[in-house]
Amino acid sequence: MTTDFKHYQSAHCENGVASNLLKHNGLNISEPMIFGIGSGLFFVYLPFIKVNHAPAFSYRPLPGSIFGKVAKRLGIKIKRQKFSGSQSAVEALDKNLKNNIPSGLQVGVYNLTYFPDDYRFHFNAHNLVVYGKEGNDYLISDPVMETVTTLSAEDLDRVRFAKGAFAPKGQMYYPIHIPKNLDFKKAITIAIKATCRDMLAPVPIVGVRGIRMVARQIRKWPVKMGARKANHYLAQIVRMQEEIGTGGGGFRFIYAAFLQEASVILDNPKLKELSFEMTEIGDMWRDFAVEAARVYKKRSSQPDVYNMLADQLTTIANREEVFFKKLRKSI
Repeated sequence: MTTDFKHYQSAHCENGVASNLLKHNGLNISEPMIFGIGSGLFFVYLPFIKVNHAPAFSYRPLPGSIFGKVAKRLGIKIKRQKFSGSQSAVEALDKNLKNNIPSGLQVGVYNLTYFPDDYRFHFNAHNLVVYGKEGNDYLISDPVMETVTTLSAEDLDRVRFAKGAFAPKGQMYYPIHIPKNLDFKKAITIAIKATCRDMLAPVPIVGVRGIRMVARQIRKWPVKMGARKANHYLAQIVRMQEEIGTGGGGFRFIYAAFLQEASVILDNPKLKELSFEMTEIGDMWRDFAVEAARVYKKRSSQPDVYNMLADQLTTIANREEVFFKKLRKSI
């Protein structure tokens, strides 16, 4: 049992799954438009939550919220299901496949057998599409992969019911209704305002204030905890930024592409100008990640390197504050 599902590679799993499922159902919407309307750009520092023995840094909102906001703002209806056990989860998925309904799944990364070993770690907020089944193998469209692949029934069950933070509990989702007349102008405007509100929030651990707080912490880490632990924390920042959901720089590049599309739909040239500025900010995040990686890999010869990294991050926060204030005014 298989469907006529078409696989498109994307930069981020949830954007890609949402875009691919909607394309399959007749709505041609790009990954950047999904990300932008879903207010995917975010930052939060969670020092009280430990992931791999280091604080949590997130460059995106909670799993599922991007597609959820897209659906709400465009009037699309999505069916989501979680399951208490494997049998009911398998039955529901197989029923969808028999009815030619490709289905999005939230899964754990660690047991995805088609991932390279270096990318298999305990992270339960990955997304993929199951679009068919041949014998004991499920046909998988993972949007971060170049081509489609497969998982055995046993391996799929293992990733659907991975344990730990954000345990997926077999979660399955798919669109069940797409309106004929979608108001993209309204959805884009609401989404941009929401992203500006999030990134300029008067909360110490959120948005640009959260980025500044991390910069202040970086200055303290080597003295407070020693170089070894400080380096582990730096590695955590880079991993969250560059590997878990493409994070920092990658998300800024996607958002810049969204602003270019939005400038045409809203007939607002200012958004196109701001898209170039966001690309520059994305480059700054990438430069920060490169320098941080040199430090924790012990390849940096820069003097007073932790303060240098903190200065870089503070500069990024200042640029983003100015940027989101201009973006808010532009609409």
